[in-house]
Amino acid sequence: MVQGVGFRPFVHRIATREGLDGWVMNTNENVIIRISGASATIHRFVVSLREEAPAASMIEDIDVRELEPETIAGFSIRHSHDVSDDITEISPDIAVCDECLGDMKKTGTRLDYAFVNCTNCGPRFTIIRDLPYDRDKTTMQPFAMCPECHREYETITDRRFHAQPTACSVCGPNYELYAGGAMVTADIRVILHQLASCLDQNGTALIKGLGGMHLACNAFSETAVAKLRSVKRRDGKPFAVMFRDLASLRQFAMVDQAEEQSLRSWRRPIVLLKLKTGAFPAMAGNVNAGLGLLGVMLPYMPFHHLLFSYLDTPAIVLTSGNFSREPILTGNQAALSSFAPLVDAVILHNRDIFNRTDDSVVRVFGGIERVLRRSRGYVPAPVRTAMNTGGILAFGAELTNCFCIGKGKKAFLSQHIGDLQGLETTEFYEETIARFLKLFRMKPELLAVDLHPDYISTRTAMKYGDLPVVRVQHHHAHIASCMAEHHLDERVIGVAFDGTGYGDDGHTWGSEFLVCDLLDFTRISHFEYLPMPGGDRATEEPWRMAVSLLYHVYGDDIFKLGLPLFDQVGKEKIRMAVAMIDRKINCPLTSGAGRLFDAVAAVMGLCHTASFQAEGPMRLESLVREGIGGSYPFNAGETISFARTIRAIADDLAAGLDLKIIASKFHNTIISVIFESVKTIRSHYGISKVVLSGGVFQNKYLLEGTATLLRENSFDVYTHASIPANDGGIALGQLAVASKRRDHSCV
Repeated sequence: MVQGVGFRPFVHRIATREGLDGWVMNTNENVIIRISGASATIHRFVVSLREEAPAASMIEDIDVRELEPETIAGFSIRHSHDVSDDITEISPDIAVCDECLGDMKKTGTRLDYAFVNCTNCGPRFTIIRDLPYDRDKTTMQPFAMCPECHREYETITDRRFHAQPTACSVCGPNYELYAGGAMVTADIRVILHQLASCLDQNGTALIKGLGGMHLACNAFSETAVAKLRSVKRRDGKPFAVMFRDLASLRQFAMVDQAEEQSLRSWRRPIVLLKLKTGAFPAMAGNVNAGLGLLGVMLPYMPFHHLLFSYLDTPAIVLTSGNFSREPILTGNQAALSSFAPLVDAVILHNRDIFNRTDDSVVRVFGGIERVLRRSRGYVPAPVRTAMNTGGILAFGAELTNCFCIGKGKKAFLSQHIGDLQGLETTEFYEETIARFLKLFRMKPELLAVDLHPDYISTRTAMKYGDLPVVRVQHHHAHIASCMAEHHLDERVIGVAFDGTGYGDDGHTWGSEFLVCDLLDFTRISHFEYLPMPGGDRATEEPWRMAVSLLYHVYGDDIFKLGLPLFDQVGKEKIRMAVAMIDRKINCPLTSGAGRLFDAVAAVMGLCHTASFQAEGPMRLESLVREGIGGSYPFNAGETISFARTIRAIADDLAAGLDLKIIASKFHNTIISVIFESVKTIRSHYGISKVVLSGGVFQNKYLLEGTATLLRENSFDVYTHASIPANDGGIALGQLAVASKRRDHSCV
């Protein structure tokens, strides 16, 4: 990754320092450097390329060749040009650097200028239209540089040399404040003053950001947060919060060294942190649905830093500017028509967003950053694989969708698209696929899709004409995704735990113990099938899975159980679900681990109706405490039964045992189930490499506990880090399987 990260100026700097003659040039494949000088000096120069490279760059390989001497005086930077259909990597967007923040405080045309940037920071992917990365191929093209900016742009020793988005208050983009749909002012200081006053006084605002719109309010006002939920049409899903700085954040959340590194990195993701108890002032309880975790981030745009210099509150809710189940908005007119009547202020700017990106989300497990949502700051950096991915287009899953295209040995995973359940998101999906194909100069030759015939992603693939199609089972793709991330190409034990996925027996899977390689898989064992009364409604109403599990175990005696669930839901609804099960009306079978977590959460009274995806499992995880031992009985085999588990949980609830102990024992039980099942598979197949994947492994306690126990017993354990364990990583697995099958002429 050497475009848009200040690489050529960096090369010029070290070549000049070493007294070398020559030139550096961007092509769409790479950076080419020609240098002439003493051998020892050239060697030192090559070492410096790696050791001193810009933070956001990444050098895959340095190819050194000796050429015939050529008379070159001094060192220059030559213009970019295309040489083939290959491409260099495009930099993700980079958080504003400290030097640019300093420029905003100096008298001149960048004083309080909210679009300050240089070769080391600023927008990249969100503004690029085509390669090579030059200004006329970005959304900065309409802004002609003033003489001073142009001088900096052309001065090799300047920090803004060939910084494509470079601008100042004289020649660059600007912000505007709207109220009631009418433009009020373009004066940045007035905008900041009025916006800060609005947010401090518990108002709501829509703010155009780097990759799309954001909705904002005071994170300490329950009234403001409730209003924002109403505006966004989001009932309970936790909001992300932006803090003024790390010192402010530390007052409210626990931050270890690895988490701080993620928070302060140039990628600036949302990081899930554990909340402190008893912090004052108290954050609004409706920000994070009462969970023990909070998604937090630090300012990454110049505008954010300027805003906090005016705000009294140390933290604001900053969530994607869209209605639930729709993609983040990018267009000014759409933003005004959708939100101007609903919020107190709208702040827009006139630099177009070409590639929309949500904020990325990470969580640190075992000292390692794990990407849960891969978007701004991470995309479009490729995944380096050990296989030929060229010409393969993988369409991903139905939920938490990302797609993936192959180019050589690189896999380009798209930004987070979302759930393909609405017209707007589907249009965003198809538009982004077309843009990736153009940007990365890729013509599809082979399509990879999920096994489910009715997925929108699968149906979209059928629009690409008469190309060969590889259908990949959902959980095989999960395991293959993690294998591709770790360059594994051999038989492994795969443990894929999630909520749903179409199985080759026509049922819904989600608790799979597989023996597999990239070519194919064998399903060894899984959780016992249970009916889902109401079908997909059971994912939104976990009480249905609780009834299914309890009825499976107790039969008609469930009505004798004095569980909180019965008062919360009502016996009539429960009788209705039982009747559906008895008559097999809309009761598809599922083995999903996510549905088991749903059922247990509902049985414990934690969540009978979910206001956001995976609410029950998240509430269950939030109760777990380190150091609580013990587990519940279960029956393992080709199918794994939790009948004894649920009886023991019901007994503990009846005895009034602390819910934290019950939740911890349940998690310990799942860890034991995984260990015993994997141990049995190793004894039969002689395989010691275990791959853990699927959305359930976003549970920190479960992943860390499972990995530790397996490693203590001489297993090699592979887990996700740079690729989401959830369905956001599925497309990479589809790509890997398709590549392997093509190599074996199985297509």
